[in-house]
Amino acid sequence: MLADDHAAVRGRPRLLLDGEADVEVIADGTDLPGVMRHVHGHGPRVLVLDVQLPNGSAIETIRQVRDQAPDTEVVVLTMEDSPLFAERAREAGAVGFVLSGAVDSELLTAVRRAARGEEYVSERVAKGLDGVRRAVDGDGLSPRETEVLRLIALGHTSREIAAQLYLSRRTIETHRDRIHRKLGLTTRAELVQFALGRGLIGA
Repeated sequence: MLADDHAAVRGRPRLLLDGEADVEVIADGTDLPGVMRHVHGHGPRVLVLDVQLPNGSAIETIRQVRDQAPDTEVVVLTMEDSPLFAERAREAGAVGFVLSGAVDSELLTAVRRAARGEEYVSERVAKGLDGVRRAVDGDGLSPRETEVLRLIALGHTSREIAAQLYLSRRTIETHRDRIHRKLGLTTRAELVQFALGRGLIGA
């Protein structure tokens, strides 16, 4: 099943998947409530889910699919390359994570692996995902602190980070202080080098 609210965007994955002898697209969804109706009605083995669908939370929809339709595996299709988002989607129950720009090269592999219950993460995100796990498990950062660190390293100001994460600027400054204290680093340049070393941002 394909779930994307833009027919033109949905057309490319459908063309790609329908061209394979071992893959059949049995339903389309255009919003998150509709996704659950189709999942219950058609019972797809794999759901390719665009996380920008309207009328709900993609992460919550993934959880609902996992709870209510355990035989359906979820492959996330997104423009969002944040490794923290990928980790949230994985924790919610998704087994695949494909960037929109990598549909032609990666979607078929992700769908076939998902049909076998196996995980697939776009190469561009996989390294950062490992970095998130190391930062959380080995460096003592929380997932939120890890995301703030990534955005700092990408050059965003506290005001910009606050807007992206829907938090107050004061909260971001508190996260900054904790990150510096936990990692023992004092400058933004040091944070950038740390993020590069952990694979949270590209070189």
